[in-house]
Amino acid sequence: MYDPTRLAALVAVAEAGSITRAAERLGYSPPALSQQLAKLEREAGALLLVRSHRGARLTEAGEVLVARARRVLDEMERARHELARLTGLSGGTLRLGTFQTAGIHLLPPVLSAFRRAHPDVELTVANYEPPDGVSAVAAGEVDLALTHTYEPADPAPLPSSVRAEPVLVEELVLVTAPGHVLADGAARLPLAALAGQPLISMAPDHPPRQGVEAALARVGATAAVRVESPGYALVCALVSAGLGVAVVPEMVARTAATPVGVRLLEPGDLRRTISVVHRTDRQAPAAEAFRALLRGVFGRATR
Repeated sequence: MYDPTRLAALVAVAEAGSITRAAERLGYSPPALSQQLAKLEREAGALLLVRSHRGARLTEAGEVLVARARRVLDEMERARHELARLTGLSGGTLRLGTFQTAGIHLLPPVLSAFRRAHPDVELTVANYEPPDGVSAVAAGEVDLALTHTYEPADPAPLPSSVRAEPVLVEELVLVTAPGHVLADGAARLPLAALAGQPLISMAPDHPPRQGVEAALARVGATAAVRVESPGYALVCALVSAGLGVAVVPEMVARTAATPVGVRLLEPGDLRRTISVVHRTDRQAPAAEAFRALLRGVFGRATR
């Protein structure tokens, strides 16, 4: 029984005319490819290649094996396509919705892994700031959407046709300008310490601002909102410039494009949950496969 990877290596050398060019085509180093070919020769019990400074040519035994190998590899490729059709992962389109933070920092490795595993499925990605992604899934505009919710906050009801599966839970943390007095210390900072601080926040109806203001009110502090910004990137930039402090999801703080100080808050009950939304009445195999990849990649991000 011959290893298909080694058969493919031999075919590549036959087509390229040299081990170096074949190695470049296959993504190997020349020594690694030579090792694979040597193992194949041991399996075959015959010399398959004659190497020289001008390249490599097949021996008679090599010609016989390459002819058979091409047929075997062609049959294996046909089998892959037939199995993919049976599982619904050959052809078609998987439509995804995401919000900006997840789209930039968490989604790309999932997309890459899915592309490698299912190259025949076309991927499309659209931007939906929560809760618009939920509506898009319910309306059939996309197959899956990443969305988020904040705690504490009143949960928004979901349409009966969709379900939200949590994939990542993160705390909200304080961000300050580097060297700010509130950033000094390893212990959690009590929320009451934010009283009177200029707070850079989102629009008044944005869930994080509502949650932060409610939490501050519980400890007798009132948010002094100086700037209302539509996005976390601008919030962190303004914080970095010393215009105030902000409370943002930890992933936002750790990936800020501008330097900021980061500190955990006490109590740590301000949280953001990122979920993938899907329909309950129908679920294509491609969407199920993508959800499984999301769980794995987001789980590593949590750790």
